[in-house]
This record gives sequence, C-alpha cells and structure tokens, in this order.
Amino acid sequence: MLTLIGLWESVREFIATGGDVLYFVAAALFLMWVLMIERYWYLSAVFPKVRKQIIADWDARKDTTSWYAHRIRDAWISRASDNLQARLLIIRTLVAMCPLIGLLGTVTGMINVFETMSTQGTGNARLMAAGISMATIPTMAGMVAALSGLFFSSRLEAKAKMHKESLIDSLPHH
Repeated sequence: MLTLIGLWESVREFIATGGDVLYFVAAALFLMWVLMIERYWYLSAVFPKVRKQIIADWDARKDTTSWYAHRIRDAWISRASDNLQARLLIIRTLVAMCPLIGLLGTVTGMINVFETMSTQGTGNARLMAAGISMATIPTMAGMVAALSGLFFSSRLEAKAKMHKESLIDSLPHH
C-alpha cells in the first residue's frame, strides 16, 4: 500500500514538473496500449478460430474452381484482412502523435520561460528552470511513449500480415 502511495506521489510530482500537457501524453499512451492489447488478444485468441472456420467453410464447398468460387474466396480473405488490420491505423496515428503532443509541451514550457523573463527578468534562475523543465519533460515523455508503441505496433502489423498470408495459403484455388 505504501509503495502505491509513493508511486502515485512520484507520478504527481512528475506531472507537476512537466505541466498539464503530460495528461494528454498519458491519455494517448493509455489509448494506444488499450488498442494494442486488444489487437494482440484478437490475433492470438480470436483470429485462429475465425481462420479455422473460414478454412472449414472453404473445404465444405463443392465448387472451389469456378470464377464465382474465386470471388467468394477473395471476399472471405478481404473480410478477414479488414478484421486483422482493424485499429492498426489508429495505433500508428497515436504513435506518431505522442512526440507531437510532447512538442506542444515544449512550446508551452518555453512560453512560461519567456513570461518569467518578461516579468521577473533573467535574475530568477529558479523560475526559469521550472519553465525549462516544463519544456523538456513533455518532449521526453512523448518520445518514450512513441518508442514504446513503435516496437509493438510494428510487431502487430507483421503478425497481422503473417496471419493473412497463412490464410491465403490455406485456401487453395485450383
């Protein structure tokens, strides 16, 4: 219990030092990871069952060689591919947005530095340092968030592509 309270206090201090923009970075990071976990669950637990059903439906068909049968096969593959690719674009967009949100924090922090300089002069280094922290911490947080998502999102895309190719190979067309 004490470690959770200590962790919460550390997070609050970090956000206080980095500014309110960190809430937006955290929201984007949370949404990105929820979507990535959902995609991993779909690729690992749901799609194998869908794949098995598509293969069973194809094998149960009497006609697998006509033009019409090939269009049905293509439609099934297309529908499965759409389901495999679902939300991957949103994940990639969130990965790309995280550093940009961090840069918004940089701009906000630098505005605070300039406001401090205009009202207090350059003699108050402590107030200027607080603004500089507000300028650098969100950038770092946005970059870390993007890097955490970049690896896993590329992994998801590769896994989705592999599942699609495997499905195509499992549906022979004569």
